[in-house]
Amino acid sequence: QVRLVESGGGLVQAGGSLRLSCVAPRAITSTFWGLNLGWYRQAPGKERELVAGFTTGGSETYSDSVKGRFTISRNNSRKTVYLQMNNLKPEDTAVYYCNSVPSPRAENWAQGTQVTVAS
Repeated sequence: QVRLVESGGGLVQAGGSLRLSCVAPRAITSTFWGLNLGWYRQAPGKERELVAGFTTGGSETYSDSVKGRFTISRNNSRKTVYLQMNNLKPEDTAVYYCNSVPSPRAENWAQGTQVTVAS
């Protein structure tokens, strides 16, 4: 099990930006680079969806709804994955979670971080 801690959410106006962080404090630094992690989100009344993630080989994948606005990155020495979110829209409002890609692990779901975009 890789314990994941998300942070960086908040309230922002439409068109604004936020950067989310997902740190794995108990992960072994030398193996963190091999973890395919990504960001999921769940809006009220909707199913959880993958918005951005790293796939095998280090490629990035994005959902169509965030492509061109969100950028995923990582700092392996800090055991952290980031999600830079620009030009935020009210429909981006959700709780954002970090987990494995493409198959999230049940034991990795943490508390998430709330992102609220005001129109």
